[in-house]
Amino acid sequence: MKLLFNARIYTQDPARPLASAILIDRERILAAGEKDELLRMSDGRLEQEDLRGRTIWPGLTDAHLHFKSYSLNLEKIDCETNTLDECLQRISQRVGKAIPGEWILGHGWNQNDWNIPPPHRRSPDGEGPGVGSGVGWPTASDLDRIAPNHPVYLTAKSLHAAWVNSAALRLGGVGAGTPDPQNGRLQRDASGGPTGVLLEYAMNLVADKIPAPHPDRIAEAMEKAQPVLWRMGLTGLHDFDRRDSFVALQALHAQGKLKLRVTKNIPVESLEHAAEIGLRTGFGDDRLRIGSVKAFMDGALGPQTAAMIQPYIGDPDNRGILNMDAEQLFEHGRRAADAGLGMTVHAIGDRANHEVLNAYEQLRGYEKQQGLPHLRHRIEHVQVLHPDDTARLAQLNVVASMQPIHATSDMLAADRFWGERSVLAYAWRTQLNHGAKLAFGSDAPVESPNPFLGLHAAHTRRRADGSPGPEGWYPEQKLTLAEALEAYSLGPAYAAYAENRLGRLAPGYLADLIVLEQDPFACDPDDLLKMESAATLIGGEWVLKSI
Repeated sequence: MKLLFNARIYTQDPARPLASAILIDRERILAAGEKDELLRMSDGRLEQEDLRGRTIWPGLTDAHLHFKSYSLNLEKIDCETNTLDECLQRISQRVGKAIPGEWILGHGWNQNDWNIPPPHRRSPDGEGPGVGSGVGWPTASDLDRIAPNHPVYLTAKSLHAAWVNSAALRLGGVGAGTPDPQNGRLQRDASGGPTGVLLEYAMNLVADKIPAPHPDRIAEAMEKAQPVLWRMGLTGLHDFDRRDSFVALQALHAQGKLKLRVTKNIPVESLEHAAEIGLRTGFGDDRLRIGSVKAFMDGALGPQTAAMIQPYIGDPDNRGILNMDAEQLFEHGRRAADAGLGMTVHAIGDRANHEVLNAYEQLRGYEKQQGLPHLRHRIEHVQVLHPDDTARLAQLNVVASMQPIHATSDMLAADRFWGERSVLAYAWRTQLNHGAKLAFGSDAPVESPNPFLGLHAAHTRRRADGSPGPEGWYPEQKLTLAEALEAYSLGPAYAAYAENRLGRLAPGYLADLIVLEQDPFACDPDDLLKMESAATLIGGEWVLKSI
């Protein structure tokens, strides 16, 4: 048994919200309370630890993280820079160290931050501007100057666009005569040739040519990434990468090296295989379990591919890319429901969210008609809603899986491209007031998985530099810190059907907790930006300890 005492413990247990000591028996919590009462409950074989007034929180969970991509990206070029020139300099440095012909990989660029003058481009039909034509974008020629002999593939911060050079285009067989793939577009210059920016599913034209890392390599990268996440205060995550990620996670778990609690979502293209072998939502154990079936309804704000009801400001011909309509999504949902699998759907634009909600409304009726379980379907991102749709997530009992750090990262782009529609963008308070369940995450590597950055964004709606001002961006959408904490703990537990054993420090719950040097409830909100876990306990085992 372990007894941690002399601490300020926020249990999130309504029966005892605050305690000064916690008693742990193997992997579970026996009780939380005062030291003397817990000593009487111990069996004599007791390891006692004085935490000297530190704060204890339940372990935090990132409800939307691409674990394979994040882990591998720790080794890629960081392209999140303030200027194009700075990004090119980083790429040039990597090229100088690369062996001949080696792929140069990076992530994180955002053309909206670079103020590149927009050249004329034509749309796929040759009439007028193409997607995102009101924004200047980087080009293949920018990369050709510094990497003429290496293929370069750089994913945008949104993960919904890629910037490549001419060598990569050649390897992908991409030229002026290449048609746009379904649900994707090649950005083209005035003569119809590819500029080097690939949007949505067009990314695969080049990405499929990059040698895939072996699952052993992925597992190795994941193992190295775990301590980074523990230091951030994460004890669990919901993973949105594909089959090779699942293979690597299973290998780590079999070797006893998986030290996070992972809910693994299934890509919609694998739905039939999953149903055929009988996989169901919730299958697995408390270390690795099956979540829901993931589908994409649209693109993203950054490359202006999120599906909108009305056009993007400054681009009257662009309403984004809608991958399917409500009826098509319902067919996926029906097949998933028949197999006992929930749905979780990426939707960013107001039209995409509207179509998902229409599909879920139809799916709820189907579940009832067929006597099927009322599954905990989710929408990932919920970034902007039409006013008529704001109450529908709560009405349909759909989890709002949102990423607070997106709001502060995207606020300038949202104002620029969505204008007044941003009043219902990243609208956590609106969803909470209607009664929807919030599950917060980061979408890493799109953003940092550090939940304290997300807590700061949810609570202040300000960037680290204080912009846009003391009150924050659309301050009516701010949450209290306690509400934001629940969305990083109880919300993900609910979404994973684990609310009876995760998210609280209560009797019978799994002993997942973090130790903090400061009390987040008693410090300046900006102190959250520098906060990290001094010690992380998962299943009663210290996986990180620096106290």
